[in-house]
Amino acid sequence: MTRSLLFLIVFAGVAAAWYGWTDYQRYLEQPVSLASEGQNFTIERGWSAKRLSLELEQQGVIDKRYWFDLYARLSEKAGGIKSGEFSLSGSVTVPELFDLFVAGQTTQYSLSVIEGSNWKQTMARLSASPDLVHTLDAETLASEDTLMDSLGFAGLHPEGQFFADTYAFPKGFTDVEYLQRTKRTLDAVLTEEWEARDDNLPLDSAYEALILASIVEKETAVAAERPLIAGVFLSRLNKRMRLQTDPTVIYGIGDSFDGNIRRSDLNTDTPYNTYTRAGLPPTPISMVGREAINAVLQPDETTYLYFVAKGDGTHQFSETLEQHNAAVRKYQLKR
Repeated sequence: MTRSLLFLIVFAGVAAAWYGWTDYQRYLEQPVSLASEGQNFTIERGWSAKRLSLELEQQGVIDKRYWFDLYARLSEKAGGIKSGEFSLSGSVTVPELFDLFVAGQTTQYSLSVIEGSNWKQTMARLSASPDLVHTLDAETLASEDTLMDSLGFAGLHPEGQFFADTYAFPKGFTDVEYLQRTKRTLDAVLTEEWEARDDNLPLDSAYEALILASIVEKETAVAAERPLIAGVFLSRLNKRMRLQTDPTVIYGIGDSFDGNIRRSDLNTDTPYNTYTRAGLPPTPISMVGREAINAVLQPDETTYLYFVAKGDGTHQFSETLEQHNAAVRKYQLKR
């Protein structure tokens, strides 16, 4: 091989390397191809960087996959890619795209557990959500035991066990993951509030506090009244008086409740009828938020033992049965 030929080969190699490196740098500086209105892109769990580049190429977001794959190796970012749905818009380069995928800035969806709703209503809302991946069938969602066993909480009644709040989650989030998250949130809040509880409450456990909180949740939607209503119930428990609260009776009636509570309902014994049975019912009667739990564990001090709805969302409180009966005649019987 002559010296001139060797020079030409080396020169061609250097030129090719220079051109390749320059093209690679230009590739990293140029924005990827996105629709003018932006577009969503989903990374499934378990995807490798090569699978990611293939999908991006097929959707027209990138070209020259070999440069994309080279950047994934050189930057060492491939291992940090998060799964989920990403909203892509504007002028975004390949390095910025990787930063977005590694940061996990996914499109978020939301679903709420409603304060005062029961577990069947909560499961109905869950089933109707188009944003969750549904892995629990209708039969499982309708069965207390099967549902809780599927979630890893065997032996626990589902009522009151899913903390009332709004939860954000990424695409691909399952119904099981959602319910487990709401249960973990409840456990954390209940533990925190129980540890900060007032002294000398007539409650033996955090679960009893949850039961009473669910009753308070159903009795009033007026936040300012919750600590006072909780105080009334706790005073009645201290005096060994029956709670005599309609929401527990209604819960005991179940699906057959037609919207009207009658005297016969108050006299019909069920495990939840606090007119016929002393103490707390066996389980919560609804989902609760932090305010109701806090109201029960840090209640207002009060001498009131009775209250009646005034018809405007608030209640009239009384110390004696005579005062209460007068309030009932005024606000309920309208005479």
